Amino acid sequence: MRALTVLLSAALAATLASTLGLATPVSAAAADDWSVPADATVTIKGRGYGHGHGMSQYGAEGAARAGLTYRQIAEFYYPGTAWGRSARGITVLLSADTTDDLVVRPRSGLTVRDTASQERVALPDNGAVRWRVAVGRDGVNRVSYQLRGWHPWRELKGQGEFYASNEPITLVTPSGERAYRGRLRIGVTSSGDRVTVNALDMESYLKGVVPLEIPALWSAQAVQAQAVAARTYASYERKHPRSAAYQICDTWSCQVYGGYDAEHPASNRAVEATARQILTSGGAPAFTQFGSSSGGWTAAGGMSYLPAQRDPYDGWSGNPVHLWSLKVDDSRLEQAWPAIGDLRRITVTDRDGNGYWGGRVSRLVLRGTKGSVAVSGDTFRAVLGLRSTWVTFSVR
Repeated sequence: MRALTVLLSAALAATLASTLGLATPVSAAAADDWSVPADATVTIKGRGYGHGHGMSQYGAEGAARAGLTYRQIAEFYYPGTAWGRSARGITVLLSADTTDDLVVRPRSGLTVRDTASQERVALPDNGAVRWRVAVGRDGVNRVSYQLRGWHPWRELKGQGEFYASNEPITLVTPSGERAYRGRLRIGVTSSGDRVTVNALDMESYLKGVVPLEIPALWSAQAVQAQAVAARTYASYERKHPRSAAYQICDTWSCQVYGGYDAEHPASNRAVEATARQILTSGGAPAFTQFGSSSGGWTAAGGMSYLPAQRDPYDGWSGNPVHLWSLKVDDSRLEQAWPAIGDLRRITVTDRDGNGYWGGRVSRLVLRGTKGSVAVSGDTFRAVLGLRSTWVTFSVR
């Protein structure tokens, strides 16, 4: 009976592992080694898109379709957090403006402020097509206007800041024009670089973020969950600023921000419906990472509220990256890691242990006729442009 019980328990464990997407060490070890013949095609099968930490955006939509509210969605993906209120303002680096001056289009109500004297002056309606703040060779900041050439208008004691009572101001950059709410000003980093910074209230900032991070016309509860996650993430960055000149950037390195031109009525409503609501841990804003798709299991993110956990909402029928695959010739791997010579074997040596195939790849070894190379899962993903590190292989 004891032996039978052990066998039944093992069988039950295997069944549960298959059902829940778990993998036992024995099966993972047996499955994680592939022989590669000459001129082979390697199929990389994967799950999810992104790092897997925190909220899955496709999962949020799946959860909303299952009837969860934005609060329930947020609490599922960030367990153990509490609800709090955000600060009102934030400063954002505008990375598209790569010049050391600040150029805007004229508009009604446009003013310029001297950051040293705090004096704010209305700009005249003089037919100018552009206004600019630039530093001269003498180190003095000057306001100029463009009308068949640039003409000096006023000297500043400090840096310059344009404002139009929170109405959008069009910024001119080398790559094009884009409108922003709030203030546009020159900021100086600790290394002396002059950068363009958008200073505005948090809710206006969120309206330029949310529709670039999640489809604005998805379920309202999913978009509201994204608004909470994005507001909380921005609040965390505000407490841990990227620079003395600004608190957060406008690219995927932080979270994508497109200003007034990116706004959408549906996502604006989501921001307004969740106004100032954030998630906190220990009384401070939580580090609410999020990504496209968890693949069915989130990855541990180094915070107690970013655990590895099964995600039952990610795999709804509209998620095209819950499961994916990519075929590559073995020569692509050989070109990426030439030290191996002719590839003969792929061995995954470490996974995170969560979900199908034993979870996300932490480390693998590529062996060939000249030698072997150990590669981290993140490096392997980056070099091959994979959607995630949660992968397995087949070879033909």
